[in-house]
Amino acid sequence: MTNQFPQAFTYQALPMRVRFGEPAFDVIAEELSHLGLRKVVVLCSPGRVELGQLLAGAIRNTVGTSGGDSDATCAGVIAKAVMHVPREVAEETIAEVKRLGADGCVSIGGGSAIGLGKAIALELGLPTVAIPTTYAGSEMTTMWGMTTDGKKTTGRDESVLPKSVIYDPALTSGLPVATSVTSGFNAMAHAVEALYAPDASPITSLMAEEGVRALTAALPGVVDNPEGLTARSEALYGAWLCGACMGSTTMSLHHKICHALGGTLNLPHAETHTVVLPHVLAFNQPAVPTAVGALSRALGGTKNPAKRLWELAHKLGAPMSLQELGMDRGDIPSIAKQVHSGTYGNPREASEEDITRILNAAWARESPAI
Repeated sequence: MTNQFPQAFTYQALPMRVRFGEPAFDVIAEELSHLGLRKVVVLCSPGRVELGQLLAGAIRNTVGTSGGDSDATCAGVIAKAVMHVPREVAEETIAEVKRLGADGCVSIGGGSAIGLGKAIALELGLPTVAIPTTYAGSEMTTMWGMTTDGKKTTGRDESVLPKSVIYDPALTSGLPVATSVTSGFNAMAHAVEALYAPDASPITSLMAEEGVRALTAALPGVVDNPEGLTARSEALYGAWLCGACMGSTTMSLHHKICHALGGTLNLPHAETHTVVLPHVLAFNQPAVPTAVGALSRALGGTKNPAKRLWELAHKLGAPMSLQELGMDRGDIPSIAKQVHSGTYGNPREASEEDITRILNAAWARESPAI
């Protein structure tokens, strides 16, 4: 049967619950009760162990006050989350969760903590609650990643999606300015690639455009007043939308390059996204006029969104080259070959030579070229 509608699409809403703008420590007991959890572990990075312990204390102190049919306690804090989820860290944490007899996990922190929670969910099938303190967006997706012997493997599985996400802007106020900026660009990378994804829909495109608008409007305010909750709330709102886009679409060349750089060379995750994004967007722009139009609106009418993002990163003091992140130029050929050998949906065919040019420009701090 011929489709008579001018616009046909499929949009799969993900089964999760989101609470935005409420103090996380005040509502965590209610969320755990809502999920029927009785004994959880808190996951965080070594650098956020104090925050993890505060959360564990909040859970323990609210036993009997949730108003639900079950009351959860905290079995312990596991502060082992690191970038790119090394397999050995995941296996150690899974063994500890089993030993503690937990029936769920609460991840607090950035993408590393949330990624570790996903590894546990994938292996043990335990429900997780995510409390993001950065703008990375991983909490909104079914995507998981793990690094083994220098190679990062990613996949999608609905079992890793957090059952509940609590967005508390106050928990992001202590995020260093430099990390806030690169984390925001990391989030925008999800939205940018969602706009030209092969499975994009009007719904995801609306979220992507609004997410980029919110983040680019908020980040200068975060830089000027890091503890101001108005800008922090707007940035977290934008990050939520950008993460939701990644959760509902297929990521393309940009994410493939960043996964290779992170998994193989252990480059810092958010900073790598910040450096690479304008260059991949510039490469794709001629093939995606609709996405360019959406980004133009989100970025105040610019005709060249890639250059505008590059200029904004510079203005906000973000790293501007892969060289700054510790990459040796001699690694470019092997990374280009690795990226080209994989499969991914990209709106413009990219040869190994094209990928090499993108990496060279990103390494050398060049202005993004179309």
